[in-house]
Amino acid sequence: MAYDVELVLDAKARLGEGPIWDHVNNVLLWVNILENEVHIYDPATGRDRHLVLADMPGTIVPRACGGAVVALPDQFAALDLDTGALTKLAEVEADNPANRCNDGKCDPQGRLWTGTMPISEDSTSGTMYRLDPDHSIRPMFDDITISNGICWSTDQSTMYYIDTPTFKIDAFDFDPGTGSLSNRRTVVKVPEEYQWPDGMTIDLEGKLWVGHWGGWHCRRYDPETGECIGGVKMPCSNVTACAFGGPDFSTLYITTASERVEDIDEQPLAGGLFKADVGVAGSEQHAYAG
Repeated sequence: MAYDVELVLDAKARLGEGPIWDHVNNVLLWVNILENEVHIYDPATGRDRHLVLADMPGTIVPRACGGAVVALPDQFAALDLDTGALTKLAEVEADNPANRCNDGKCDPQGRLWTGTMPISEDSTSGTMYRLDPDHSIRPMFDDITISNGICWSTDQSTMYYIDTPTFKIDAFDFDPGTGSLSNRRTVVKVPEEYQWPDGMTIDLEGKLWVGHWGGWHCRRYDPETGECIGGVKMPCSNVTACAFGGPDFSTLYITTASERVEDIDEQPLAGGLFKADVGVAGSEQHAYAG
């Protein structure tokens, strides 16, 4: 099934990414990575406020005690959403300037998972890290090229993950108590004609929604069968990520990018923020507990 999409903001972001609904403040947080921007969109007023940071934010998540946490190229940092002030929480590969942090989200226990990637995008030098609430950091697995979509099943038993160039969605058995992973397997093999799988979220029916870079779609997959069972046709090609938001989590927000769009005159809305009613809701996204 295909769904209609609506432009929310004609943001013209070079690399819009990482949308996440902050249910405490009823705003959507998202990043424009290549312009060093964090955005706070309030659908009640239509206002999109942004902060310019000193470096690229790969992802952003709300923080349980207030504000947010961003993954900068070489560190996790607390961000004051009023002033833009940053406070370092932990370093990430600070001795490796060839890598940077990319996409990430918190598990149900409030641990932040974020993968690194080579800026050149041509090696498997990336690693998945877990930032615990005490600000300690643990490498969880490596051999990553472009670390992207990550989410958890509603029963907390499974973590889903995308390394974009593999054209796969993998699943791990997840232990919510310890945060450990086991039994990695592929649950979706993405057809290459769909183009690159990027950011991901999950709905209340356990189905996965994935933005496709170069693919003009945000697609819905059933991890039980591996099939694509629906999607949102987009007015621009580089679809980066998605997240459910709104008071009842029934609105699917979708970020896009204008970066590497050669026919920009034919895609004037590239880099916009969009929304769609897809007939199913998501659930509360998790804040960093530390």
